[in-house]
Parts: sequence; C-alpha cells; structure tokens
Amino acid sequence: MRANSRYLFIFNPAADKGRASRKAEWLKRLLVGREDSLLVTTTHAGHAGEIALTGIGESTCMIACGGDGTLHEVVNAVAGQGITVGVLPIGSANDFLKTLDPRNTPHPGIDHFFDGATRSVDLGRVAFGLSDRRYFVNSLGIGFTGRIAKSVRGRPWLRGELGYAYALLHVLSGYRPLKMHITITLEDSLLELHESVFAFSVANGKIEGGKFRIAPHAELSDGLLDVALLRAMPKYEFFRYVVKYIKGSHISDKRVLYCKAKAVEVRLEEPDVMHLDGEVYDGIHGRIAISVLPGALSVRCGHDSSG
Repeated sequence: MRANSRYLFIFNPAADKGRASRKAEWLKRLLVGREDSLLVTTTHAGHAGEIALTGIGESTCMIACGGDGTLHEVVNAVAGQGITVGVLPIGSANDFLKTLDPRNTPHPGIDHFFDGATRSVDLGRVAFGLSDRRYFVNSLGIGFTGRIAKSVRGRPWLRGELGYAYALLHVLSGYRPLKMHITITLEDSLLELHESVFAFSVANGKIEGGKFRIAPHAELSDGLLDVALLRAMPKYEFFRYVVKYIKGSHISDKRVLYCKAKAVEVRLEEPDVMHLDGEVYDGIHGRIAISVLPGALSVRCGHDSSG
C-alpha cells in the first residue's frame, strides 16, 4: 500500500457479471495525477475486504467500485475503524444507493468523492453460529430471499432482472415456508412470533433485488431497522405479492407484518440460507441476533443527501 494514499479505490472487475471490467481504463484515467489516491483491483471473491483491511491506518476514505457485494465486503472490513466509505456504482443492482440518493443524482466522474458531503448512516449487525458476526448496510433476508440470492449467484450467465425472475421461479417451485421463532424489540415493547414464515426481511434501505420496495418506510439514519414478514400461504398465491413488493404496498396486507425495530432475534429449527446485502451465507441455523448500530458508518455522498 502506497503511503499517503488518503483515497483508496477498490475496483471489482467481476461486478455486474463481469461487465464492470469495461470501466477499468476509464477509472485509471480519472485518477491520473492524483497523488492522494490509489486504485487496487480485486482478483478473487473476498479480495475487496482483504484490500480494505490492509488500507486501515493509511487511507481515510475507501471507495467501493462495484455493486452491493463489493460495498458489503469493504464495510465488513472497516466497520468501527473511523473510515469513510464511498460507492462508485458499477454493479448490477446498487440497491443501497437507491436509498442513499433517491434522486439518482448523476455523477459523470469521481470528483464528488473528494469534495462531496459526508453523512452518517446506520449499520445492521448480525451474530450467528458460534462466533460469526457480520454487518449489512442495506438488507438481510432469511429463507426465501436468501435462496433467491444463492440461485442468482449460481447462475452468472443470467443477468439483471431476467436472472432475478428466473431465480425467483426456480426457488418458488420447491419452496416451503420456514418455521421461525422471532422476537422483535420494538421501540417500547416486545413482540414474539412462533409460526411458519414465507418471506422474512430486515432492512436498513428501502429496496432489494433491484426494484422490490421491501421496506418503503426505511430510513438510513433513524436508528431503527424495518422488519417485513410475509406469513405462510400456498405458493400459487405468491404471484400477486410480487407486484405488491415492487410497489411497496405489501405493508398494508393482512398477511404481512411490517414494523420498525431496535433488534430482532430469529431461531431456525432447520438450516437455511441467509443473505446480507445479496451476499450468501448458507447453512445458517439456531439463533440469529440482529441489531442496529445508529450512525455507525460514515458515507461520502455527492451532495447533502440527508433530506
């Protein structure tokens, strides 16, 4: 790592099913002459996090150049280290940015990383297994959406919305609701549920899977997480919920529990799949403890995005 590289750009050419690699020369040209910046390219899964770890103590701002998965790796490497994080969206979905910058402000270059505003946002924290602890910036899903994320990951030749639609149908064909024991810590009370659940999400951001408004009331800086739980039902009824999830109108449906929470605890009787920001964690079972860290992440924006 070069000394005095205040800005560390971590570039993932595998993002967006490999199409991000076309941005390599463009990004190199933009960084020519910037002695305060360093560009490092990832070469394998997990490498973005490794690069970020080596930059702690030398860089004060790290820019994840990729999609939500690249951002997930960087955040998990630097959480709690006083590092400001930026996002250069060259992935397939970039769901976190859709809440951070709902106006979709165009940034044709990278100057905003050097002179833009900085905002503090909440982080979700997840403890599972014997000692595993991870963070998420956008969303968590257990069961149905976790399996969809796994299916998408296993089919790199399917891109964009087509790939997500195929994965959804593939998972749905053999899916059964999961038995969950859920304890939700609300702002002033506790809520306990022990039932079969079709889909379960905990969100910091509003959007998941590119266009699904799973948590339309989510705010990145409210110190709370949004829980969206779809109770068990026959599979053939799910199709009418797809449109509802896209519009965000599912939250008023009688089969859906939607609330804001300080913390959530889930107990799974059987192993299943969890995703964090679209990254897959397989074979998860037992106790899963989810909590929020208010204002724990400093994010570099192109403008004042607090409104």
